Amino acid sequence: MDLTQVPGTGPGGRITREDVLAYETRITEETPLPSQGEVVPLSRMRQAIARRTAQSKREVPHFYVTADVDMTLALTLRQQLNETLGGEVHLSINDLIVKACALALAKYPTFNASFEGDHLRMNPGINVGIAVAVEQGLVIASLGECRGRSLVDISRTAKEVVERAQKGVMRREEYTGSTFSISNMGMFDVDSFVAIIYPPQAAVLAVGTVRKQPVVRDDQITIAQVMRATLSTDHRVADDAQADQFLVEAKRLLENPVNLLV
Repeated sequence: MDLTQVPGTGPGGRITREDVLAYETRITEETPLPSQGEVVPLSRMRQAIARRTAQSKREVPHFYVTADVDMTLALTLRQQLNETLGGEVHLSINDLIVKACALALAKYPTFNASFEGDHLRMNPGINVGIAVAVEQGLVIASLGECRGRSLVDISRTAKEVVERAQKGVMRREEYTGSTFSISNMGMFDVDSFVAIIYPPQAAVLAVGTVRKQPVVRDDQITIAQVMRATLSTDHRVADDAQADQFLVEAKRLLENPVNLLV
């Protein structure tokens, strides 16, 4: 990279890490589409993603549990809260999922831990990472200590962190601080998928889009808003039964969303 072309925003015009990342993003956006047969060098971010995902699948024994979550009441609560807030903050479905996972992690702290050889490191803070698509790939943006945050606070923080991620100016703790992750592809009309664990985390929750579909309640067929969620877990940290308990707890909180306000 020709550093003479990189605008510096640090003291005295010094070039910072954020300046380099922002310049790389801009150059990538301005680069024409590759032609057939052309060799396309990977960006540094894409190289890092390749290394970490390969390491995770090679070294971490993944297993998966899936559940359908009835989001009908959660969507109703979200609409009511957004109307009450009057545009001050716009709560997303992901904000509700972040809060539900934070509360479930407080109850089942193993999923907020990291495997370290012959022991587990129990992380003191519940820092939920959210997967953010950027021009050159994907970053995990950390929302610090989500257990004690309100939905409004989570929503505001998430919006700020996502904007910094997309501009390539995330803070160090936002890059490295997450202890559990959520990958949401609902906005891309994806029903379900499995996500790769981001080391040294123990688990990641993958959620798809919320769809209307028939369900049976009290032996009657009715229409509900259903979301499919899949938990990827490091088998060195937890087993199937524990993963089921964690996912069921997150599901319970989302299906009874008043608990997210307490």
